[in-house]
Amino acid sequence: MDQPQPRPPGHPADHLVVADEVAATLADGRAVVALESTIISHGLPSPQNVETALDCAAHVRASGAVPATVAVIDGSLRVGLSVDEIERLGSGEAEKASLRDLGYLLAEGRTGSTTVAATMFASHRAGIRVFATGGIGGVHRGDGQDISADLTALATTPVAVVCAGVKAVLDLPRTVEALETLGVPVVGQKTGVMPEFWTRGGDLPVSVRSDRPTTTAGILHAHWGCGLPSGVVVANPIPVTDEADPQTIADAIAGGLAAADAAGVHGRDVTPFLLAHIGQTTRGASLAANVALVKHNAAVAAEIAAALAALPTLGVGRN
Repeated sequence: MDQPQPRPPGHPADHLVVADEVAATLADGRAVVALESTIISHGLPSPQNVETALDCAAHVRASGAVPATVAVIDGSLRVGLSVDEIERLGSGEAEKASLRDLGYLLAEGRTGSTTVAATMFASHRAGIRVFATGGIGGVHRGDGQDISADLTALATTPVAVVCAGVKAVLDLPRTVEALETLGVPVVGQKTGVMPEFWTRGGDLPVSVRSDRPTTTAGILHAHWGCGLPSGVVVANPIPVTDEADPQTIADAIAGGLAAADAAGVHGRDVTPFLLAHIGQTTRGASLAANVALVKHNAAVAAEIAAALAALPTLGVGRN
């Protein structure tokens, strides 16, 4: 009996739709950078959400790569969105889409903005190696039982995530320990310590420091080339000129955590609640830093993706 042939990405039964420009760029072996969409619908207020998403795409292009924003649109897992689709996500109609939510959203023809974990999954399915975001999820503060699916995705999905470290509202030491346990390297881009989102970081060490995009690309190429299955965190600190005051941020986080507890906010609603509270408490300073760091990550991710595209293609049997 004939064996069934594997379907190429984009087959209707896969619900995966890769934009023509993105598909052509990948087919030519050129650089593509994935961008998540939760920041559009849940991470930033309007109109900064759409403006920042479009600016990130522009930064990717200016740094030598093609942007591919990821989202679920009307039951299709889309890799590469139009301006109209990005504006639609910014209007507030999109649900938050992590890995557990994809099946439901696709089956019901719904629209959702992808988290880090879901964007990594879509990137890997499409053949994209580098993804830029603001910060990754991790272990929440408290008893340590609330853990983001981002960590599972990083342990199992061979995509590099360029970020300003772990979201500072989380338990950073436990998250760094979890990444080590899961075998996920943390490459510090021009830093030896883990960035803390709005600030450049304290004393939590990264796995290795890299001072050039070409060096980082070489690490990624060797990591996957030897068959390792995990993703890689590229920890890229916020520029010095855009860094928020560490004490102001620490006080705002403490107040936000107390407010969330008093309001009974739990689970996936905690981070958006805290981000909004911290934005109000810092009178917009955290929002300005958030916008600056995600644009910076997009540009650096494009430089790394371009350097990676210049290296030999990983052969059959490699991740």
